[in-house]
Amino acid sequence: MPNRSADPLFLLIHSLRKSEKRNFKLYIKRNSSNEDLKVIQLFDALDKMSDYDEVILLKKNSNLKKQQLYNLKSHLYKQLLSSLRLLENNDNIDIQLHEQLDFARILYNKGLYVQSLRILDKAKETSHTHNQVSFLMQILFLEKKIESMHITRSLEDRADQLTKESLEVNERITLVTILSNLALQLYSWYIKNGHARNEDEEKKLKLFFEQNLPSNVKNARTFYQLLYLYQSFCWFSFIRQDFLMYYRYTKKWVDVIEEQPMMIEIESSAYIKGVHNLLNALFDLNHYEKFEETLKQFERFAASPIVEKSDNNKLQVFIYLHVAKINKHFLTGTFEEGLYLVPVIEEKIKEYSLQLDSHRVLVFYYKIASLYFGSGDYDNCIIYLNKIINWKIDLRNDLQCYARLLHLIAHYELGNFQLLEYLVKSVYRFMAKMENLSVVEEEMFKFLKKSFNLNRSEIHDEFIKLLERIKDLRGSRFEARAFSYLDILSWLESKVYRIPLQEVIREKYKSNLKEKRNRQLS
Repeated sequence: MPNRSADPLFLLIHSLRKSEKRNFKLYIKRNSSNEDLKVIQLFDALDKMSDYDEVILLKKNSNLKKQQLYNLKSHLYKQLLSSLRLLENNDNIDIQLHEQLDFARILYNKGLYVQSLRILDKAKETSHTHNQVSFLMQILFLEKKIESMHITRSLEDRADQLTKESLEVNERITLVTILSNLALQLYSWYIKNGHARNEDEEKKLKLFFEQNLPSNVKNARTFYQLLYLYQSFCWFSFIRQDFLMYYRYTKKWVDVIEEQPMMIEIESSAYIKGVHNLLNALFDLNHYEKFEETLKQFERFAASPIVEKSDNNKLQVFIYLHVAKINKHFLTGTFEEGLYLVPVIEEKIKEYSLQLDSHRVLVFYYKIASLYFGSGDYDNCIIYLNKIINWKIDLRNDLQCYARLLHLIAHYELGNFQLLEYLVKSVYRFMAKMENLSVVEEEMFKFLKKSFNLNRSEIHDEFIKLLERIKDLRGSRFEARAFSYLDILSWLESKVYRIPLQEVIREKYKSNLKEKRNRQLS
């Protein structure tokens, strides 16, 4: 079977813009021999394919022989990267510094040591200005090599100066490395497991965090040290569902980048991710006004040249901006209004199918299913939940569990009682196996099992009792994920008061805004 994601060359070609394809052909014709005509032929053939299939490729292009294909593909891949490097030359600080290092090495190899040192000195200044500490180590390594092997007479006490600089840079890099490792490991923990589910998991998380947080963390002063420190605390507090602490550190994460505006472009991915987490924190805290204000700022950033000129930035902004837009409808109870986003997201998922990872797609499906659920369209809700349930991937156990629970409740709303008895047992077994059952979910399962033998008035009384029991659990931090993934309280209130779910949430939104404004006036 053809596999759209199996071939790196195919993926690279289909990620190119028209201008990049045009530039590549000009580049290869200018820099290559007639022998590279086959490379262009291979490029055109792959560009026309919607899915990579080697058998079809060779059948439709008889000039391409199977024995030559591996070498041709390798050569084409390298040529594509070379042409792209020329286009990216002036826009990326990493590429600029790599180029300066290349120039310095070329001059060194020519025996032009003083000229090489001059370039390294400029590169060092650029690295300091743009917080590129990893390049400083490479620059210093070459400087020491030149000074130790040749008499340059560049400066007195040069050896002491370079030794001091190297030790300082090494100390900076060591702390950055430890903190970036911690941030990455915490994020990986969340992707695999979701939130901490009980005190035992939280104790393990705390122990891991304390053991891996460096003892000299108070010395964190530089841009990357602070960025990774705030990221570490961000993930730590998010996994623990300490949403106030999560907000504080996501705000610090965004602020540390905005305090040096040039770093927004250099670390645009980190900035986009930081704003996404800031919006999530405001959503979790139900801070409507600040959420809308931050969302508007993010929309303005989405239209900026920083985003427009980078495919990666456009992809990340699409993901996080549309998640935030859906969350806005969750906050305000405007589920039906939010349905216009569904075809937009579906189209973009297709457009970015080569780049989007499974985790992002699953999150979108759950968000869309929740939109349909909130609007009362349970059939479409089930369609999107089935996409998650049938997805054969070991990722986000919490998302898999809550997709099944929402799927169960959607069938309950549709009155599919013959199916429900089987589903209740199946979902309960699944969540128990994943060790994912909270007290809220246990209460939900008890209610659903009991409801099979009750008439309408008895069910209404049971809804009232269940609502009171669930309300008592609202303050428990370990139950917070149940309220985060599924606004179970609002759903129960909709059943008790016999009004649509979105009306319940809409009234809460209006009431909270009114209360806040009254506090401001008093």
